[in-house]
Amino acid sequence: MTARILDGKAIARELRAELASEIAALKSRGVTPGLGVLLVGDNPASRSYVTGKKRACEEMGIYSAEICLPAGAGRADIMAAVQSFNADERIHGVLVQLPLPDASIEQDVIAAIRPDKDVDGFHPISVGRMMLGLPTFLPCTPHGVLQILKRSGIRVAGTHVVVVGRSHIVGRPLANLLSQKSDLGNATVTMCHTGTRDIGSFTRQADIVVAAAGHPRTVTADMIREGAVVIDVGVNRVEDPSTDKGYRLVGDVDFEAVKQKASAITPVPGGVGPMTITLLLYNTVAAAKNSLHK
Repeated sequence: MTARILDGKAIARELRAELASEIAALKSRGVTPGLGVLLVGDNPASRSYVTGKKRACEEMGIYSAEICLPAGAGRADIMAAVQSFNADERIHGVLVQLPLPDASIEQDVIAAIRPDKDVDGFHPISVGRMMLGLPTFLPCTPHGVLQILKRSGIRVAGTHVVVVGRSHIVGRPLANLLSQKSDLGNATVTMCHTGTRDIGSFTRQADIVVAAAGHPRTVTADMIREGAVVIDVGVNRVEDPSTDKGYRLVGDVDFEAVKQKASAITPVPGGVGPMTITLLLYNTVAAAKNSLHK
């Protein structure tokens, strides 16, 4: 068996085509969706992500604004930047690029974002509403995983899904969403993490495995049963002298080996990654639509 490759780029294009008509409709009513991004420090990965988000906004006709602060910026300056986006009527969505140089203030900074502009879905109010199954902005990467499954025709309801990873950004919200009684979930979910003994004993039972551990090749072929669906959320740099950059990107799954056993699998890059940015645009457009009803 060789797995079907779940093309996140193609699914993202499909979703962006749907968003284009919504953006055009908003502009006809005098509203241009706007995204404000705050970047603190010079983390190369963060800068790359912000550049990608800015490019995506330009392509979709979404207004974008960026505030860049030095790594040594204090709490007051960071909070002031967030409040400036909160007060700007051109900005419908606010994103604080994580991690911050001072991780101890991240939760306070996120909580300072107006909930109606929290397009990352990380505000405590957004998280609470998500946990209760109430309308809210869903976190982009977990929502991207759900959309890949749905738009690839992969049944989730009634299946056993094992999520490897318990981060607040991916693992925990994804496990909650998959277990909810909805058209995107209704699965039985097991969450594994660094404290789990013999993760393979759980993943071998799964119909769907989601790898979100943050470590390359955490999920190997012996951990997957024949015909399982494998979603790889990880993005890791590994040294590769044969490339111009000296490294290449790999996921949390041993892709070449696992694809021989799985029925479907996402690649890295080109799988979940393109969906994350697209769902950020989706939330920004939704925030702009919400602003019409205030």
